Amino acid sequence: MNKYRQPVTVLPVPFHFGASRPGASGGPEAVLQAGLPEKLQLLNQSYSILPWKETAESAIERRTLERLRNWGRVLAMSEALAHSVHAAMENETFPLTIGGDHSIAIGTIAGITERIQQLGVVWIDAHADMNTPETSLTGNIHGMALAASLGLGDSRFTDLLGRSPKLQAKRVVLVGVRELDEGEKRNIYETGITCFTMHDIDRIGMGRVMEKAIAIASYGSEGVHVSFDIDSVDPGEAPGTGTPVRGGLNYREAHLAMEMLFDCGMVTSADIVEVNPLLDTNGRTARLAVELIGSLLGERIL
Repeated sequence: MNKYRQPVTVLPVPFHFGASRPGASGGPEAVLQAGLPEKLQLLNQSYSILPWKETAESAIERRTLERLRNWGRVLAMSEALAHSVHAAMENETFPLTIGGDHSIAIGTIAGITERIQQLGVVWIDAHADMNTPETSLTGNIHGMALAASLGLGDSRFTDLLGRSPKLQAKRVVLVGVRELDEGEKRNIYETGITCFTMHDIDRIGMGRVMEKAIAIASYGSEGVHVSFDIDSVDPGEAPGTGTPVRGGLNYREAHLAMEMLFDCGMVTSADIVEVNPLLDTNGRTARLAVELIGSLLGERIL
């Protein structure tokens, strides 16, 4: 039975403090304006959009470290988002978080795993986001999001909502990776998570990669979370993102990934992140994000 007939709770998260470049905070509004509500209506999908509640400014929110930039702001956002996502799960809805930079996934996954502890994850990204404060070259927390969810890094993030790790490495799959720091490579090998790079996609094709990724993420799991960074798509198709890397997924490869995830019937939540309208060209990237969400929720050519 496919679980997408659940109502969708859209959680826009206008946040950019996990990244170096500003602008991703405008991503949720850009995606909404690009037609997300209309797309959901076209799919006859019941949905609600929850307004983001800004946390009250406090001294702790402004705290920062060279190797953990803006950690206070990221922590406050993550805690608030985790509670909102958990509430959406408790209400038997499908949480769809719209970023914002990829640090929002820390809160998303923390909230989901309060309800689904045996969670599989398909993380589609040009980057692995497997840094820790010790390995990061920038100190940007959006590059630490997956590592934190696996229990690596600063305890303020690994222990969010009181449980660490949130994920088991055997159910975590990276897809589309093409830019890795040396420390991330070590963390990937040491944790044992599965990583399909663009080389793998070139060699065996997107369809076969997604078959393998879905099988790994869903094996023994109670649900699968999809974390889609728009920079996984080649910047020729998705220019509006803060960390573009040439040689990414083409338009149809990205849609095929989302279509196959829908078909597997195991996806219980998703986030789509790193749309930056300040860097976009005529809204192309925001429209692509809407189209990809449509494919993830069951839209088909025929």
